[in-house]
Amino acid sequence: LARNQVPYTWLDVEAGTEARELLQQTGLPADADKLPVILLPDAPPLVRPTLGELGAQVGLQTRAELPFYDLVIVGAGPAGLAAAVYGASEGLRTLMIEQEAPGGQAGQSSRIENYLGFPAGLSGADLTRRAVAQARKFGTEILTPLEVCGVRVDGPYRRIGLRDDTEINCHALMVASGVAYRKLDVPGVERLTGAGVYYGAAMTEAMSCRDMGVYIVGGGNSAGQAAMFFSQYASHVSILVRGEGLKATMSQYLIDQIGATPNVSVQAHTQIVEAHGASNLEQLTLLHSDTGARETVPATALFIFIGAAPRTDWLEGVVQRDPYGFIPTGPDLLLDGKRPTGWPLDRDPYLLEAGGSGNRATPTWIRHPSRRWMCARDWKALSPSWGTSFAASGCFVNMHPSCHAYPRMGAP
Repeated sequence: LARNQVPYTWLDVEAGTEARELLQQTGLPADADKLPVILLPDAPPLVRPTLGELGAQVGLQTRAELPFYDLVIVGAGPAGLAAAVYGASEGLRTLMIEQEAPGGQAGQSSRIENYLGFPAGLSGADLTRRAVAQARKFGTEILTPLEVCGVRVDGPYRRIGLRDDTEINCHALMVASGVAYRKLDVPGVERLTGAGVYYGAAMTEAMSCRDMGVYIVGGGNSAGQAAMFFSQYASHVSILVRGEGLKATMSQYLIDQIGATPNVSVQAHTQIVEAHGASNLEQLTLLHSDTGARETVPATALFIFIGAAPRTDWLEGVVQRDPYGFIPTGPDLLLDGKRPTGWPLDRDPYLLEAGGSGNRATPTWIRHPSRRWMCARDWKALSPSWGTSFAASGCFVNMHPSCHAYPRMGAP
């Protein structure tokens, strides 16, 4: 709700009597299997609603207004939002579909300080609000929360299947579906997810962490930004990394900030082997790989940033994907499953780089409308050395061999 800019009040049935009294007044039980309950001012209560049901009730757009669009963008992260602004501003009938909330992982960042034009920094939520407002200003429709489950080629058109069994038709489809957080596969974590264990920086959890110890797993920029954010509330923030430190994976400005913050520490060569707790996280068992020693520490909040996997399952059999699920793009597409060389760093892109792919791909399709497949997210396959040639050719993908309607795309 917060990420979709919907105002709400959160009441915890375990934190006081107000929530239970309110449920009793409405005749609803406070049983765990009947939660969450959404109380609306002008509609019946919703008990354990789906995201689609909730979105429709709180006024989010979940149905397309037109039967056909020039450009459909799947994913509303930085790349998708940038593409929407450029497409709609050029007069294209543009539709963006997002399965959760606009902003992507960047939208959940507590603070972004290395984005061009914001020297004082800003939160991911603030940046997302600005981008959404700009896209809508030019006429972009945004459907959320709505999940795309497949796409099929019908002559010159793309027919996009949605989870609600409807279809949307378009000339060009841009894939900007981003990535999903990679899960920490250790005992206890899955069971306690949402009850002290979280993926990403849950800003709504900051107040509940006041004067408590917080553990963060991961050594990338997102982990560093989360550590600095939680240091304002928690008594201590511990960053756990399996490697020797943060130098190889985190921007120097964040490393400097962490080093200058007294209640933030980095534990190198450390990994979690088990999470403990009855209904909420209570303890973590840590393994120090350099010594082989184990220790069990009290813990009430764990935030996980260990990378991500591409959300491309819905494109199975439609476009080429590498063994990792990424979509090879550009003029040097490979069909043997190997990753093209060029992107020199073994990390995901920074925010400015992610938005750049949407900036490039949309104007390219406007110049070359016969190219109907675009991908705004395959950073293991992009080569900055292509420079203007890459920007001119756009970010196009290879059709799967089973799709005989179109030959290989990608070359200028």
